Amino acid sequence: MASDVSRRPGRPRSQQADAAILAAALDLLVESGAGQTSIEQVARRAGVTRATVYRRFAGKTELLIEAIEAGNDPDRPAPDWPDLPAMIADWSGYLSQPRNRRMLRRLYGAVDDFPELLETYRNLFGGARSEAVFAVLRKEIAAGRLPADSDVGVILALLNGAILHHLGGYGDDCDARDLEKYLLAAVRQLGLRS
Repeated sequence: MASDVSRRPGRPRSQQADAAILAAALDLLVESGAGQTSIEQVARRAGVTRATVYRRFAGKTELLIEAIEAGNDPDRPAPDWPDLPAMIADWSGYLSQPRNRRMLRRLYGAVDDFPELLETYRNLFGGARSEAVFAVLRKEIAAGRLPADSDVGVILALLNGAILHHLGGYGDDCDARDLEKYLLAAVRQLGLRS
């Protein structure tokens, strides 16, 4: 009978410690930003030693990347919005949550020093989700609710700009319905018809 050579000697890694480290890192990123988050703070908040954190992660950037990934469900199905107002209502629900708003501001604010963090977040919400956004915009153009010569990439860029403006210019106590009205008003300026 062959021995199991793939098993590493010593104690197996604690899944509980892994989860605590990632949760602490994500909380600190949201609360203080990437630049102000340290391995020592993460270890303290997670109730582990710095050595425990360093055994799992080469450095702060790798830790924060994995924390962002762990904080988002990778198996979440791509959305199936019937139209642009439904998509905007869904976005507004997400963007009206103070933690989500703060996270996005932290990621955009760290883009010069930690560009990998925003890239990770975009990748998590990219792919099938981006295709769903483009499908909705194409459907609205085909139905005549957006002008026939609309560029879906430009519409998405303008919506993203409106979202960033809202994140920076409005408080975190915003209501999902008010944010929805704001984004729909922006899209109406691009020619959206009811």
